[in-house]
Parts: sequence; C-alpha cells; structure tokens
Amino acid sequence: MTSFPFTAILGQNELRRCLLLCAVDPAISGVLAFGDRGTGKSTTVRALGQLLSSAGLPLPVVDLPLGATEDRVLGALDIEHALRGEICFRPGLLAQADGGFLYIDEVNLLDDYIVDLLLDVAASGINRVERDGVSHVHPARFVLVGSGNPEEGELRPQLEDRFGLATHVSTITELPARLEIVRRRLAFDADASAFAARFAEEERLLASRVIEARERLDTVHLPEEILDRCVELCVEARAVGHRADIVLTRTARAAAAFAGRSAVTRADVAAAAVPTLRHRTPREPLERATAPAARVKLAAARVLGLRAA
Repeated sequence: MTSFPFTAILGQNELRRCLLLCAVDPAISGVLAFGDRGTGKSTTVRALGQLLSSAGLPLPVVDLPLGATEDRVLGALDIEHALRGEICFRPGLLAQADGGFLYIDEVNLLDDYIVDLLLDVAASGINRVERDGVSHVHPARFVLVGSGNPEEGELRPQLEDRFGLATHVSTITELPARLEIVRRRLAFDADASAFAARFAEEERLLASRVIEARERLDTVHLPEEILDRCVELCVEARAVGHRADIVLTRTARAAAAFAGRSAVTRADVAAAAVPTLRHRTPREPLERATAPAARVKLAAARVLGLRAA
C-alpha cells in the first residue's frame, strides 16, 4: 500500500522537521504532536516510514493501537508452539519497533497500565517478559511518536517527558495552502502510484540527506560555548528536569548535521529550543496552547542573542 509522500505534505513544518531530526539521531527519543483534529498528524508519521523504508534505512514505523493488550505490546507465549509442547516467545510490538519508531495515535487516551509498561521499557531500552512459563529479554530502543487532540484529555507528565520533542499542530488558515492540500489529496486518492511518482525525486533527495546527516552526526563538533548556552537556556526557560539539557544539545547537533555543518551554532540551538522545551516549562492555568512556545522564544532571544525559530 502506497502512503502519501512525505515531501507532498503541506504545512506542519515543525512536525516534519522534528521527525526528520529524530531520524537523524534516534537518541532524541521521540516527538509529541498535539493539536487540531484532521491536520495530517498520522499521515505525516506514516509518510516518514515510507520515506525511510524506500531509502533502505532500518527504521520501521510500528503502530500501537489504543486497544492493544499487554501480550500484544510486550510479547507472550506462542500458543501454536505451546500446543506442540514447545516453549517459544512470540514477539510483540516493542520487539517490532526496536531500532525504529513506535507510533501511538490519540496517545492521551492510552490505557494507564500500557503507559506504565511503556515508561519502564523506554527508561531501560530493554523489554523483559516473565510470564506463562516464558522468560525472555530483548532490546527495545525506539523513537516514541504520539499524536492527539488536547481537547480529549491531558497526557500524564511522566509520559510527556519521555518525548524528546513536542510540537503544536494547528489548522492551516491560508486559502491557497488549503486549496492545494485538497487538490493533492484528491489526486492521491484518484491514483496513488501516479501521485507518488510526481514526488519520487524529492523523496529520494530528502532520504539521501537524512542518510548523510546520520553518517555525519558523530563528527559534528559541539563547542563548549554552545554547550554552556544550551544549559543556560534551559535554566532561563525554567525547564523541569535535566533531560531538557541533554535533548536540547542532541537536537541542536542533529540540526547541524542535517544542515551539512561540521559544528553546532547558536542558530541550531535557537531552532531546537521551542520543540525541546515547550512541554518542559511550567504552565499557567487556562493559558493558550501557544504560550509556552512564546516564553521559550523569549528565553532563547535573551540567552542566544538570536530569534528562536
């Protein structure tokens, strides 16, 4: 089945960039996309999976449905083998997502018990299953991607903090852009293969850019002065916890690698500031969804002397 091309998606620039940076450095650990219904969040995530797969990158995108059972998530005894007297482990979604992306649509509606399981595995990078006569351990390091509508409920703070980056997705109001979105969707529904062929070269070039950035990442220099600014910015923005400092540094370095630079700049830090810190700063009651981002931008301007992107 052909997914909508990643490069054909209009708008949602921050979401698309966050996903690409996580593809460059999976240690950023994830993207949370909250916002209006029907804004293409799920389409964008699945399009990324197709983009990476077409380039041969070992980064699978695995869906975790809201109704998934513990056995389906963690893995369990393989019943077919058990009927033959064999003890065999049947891998779950976490095993399938190892080394790739685990995507949860409407993540704020996920059962609390499944959330607890995810938190345990995300913290250790290892899934341990001890039940029904099965004892199995396997690596489970994945980029956690969640989307949802905040009107349907808040996300538990412990889970929210596990997402390295967060973005607010809003409805596009510009008439030309909305018209083009409709045209592209209708063309895709009419002939998905022909529509995908229109963007094949753009997809190839973007995938190549991701691959090159992944190869460059470890050689990107992080000047001590830039590291100082990252930590200072987290303090200025009143970020909760120390994960913010680490994720901000990683995201800025991934941004430099994606841009083809050999060293991280203040501009990279400014661009990484909002998605890294907007969900880690203290919130005021009943404030607008855009308020945390505005505060982070002001903090970045004071610390970096630049305008945060």
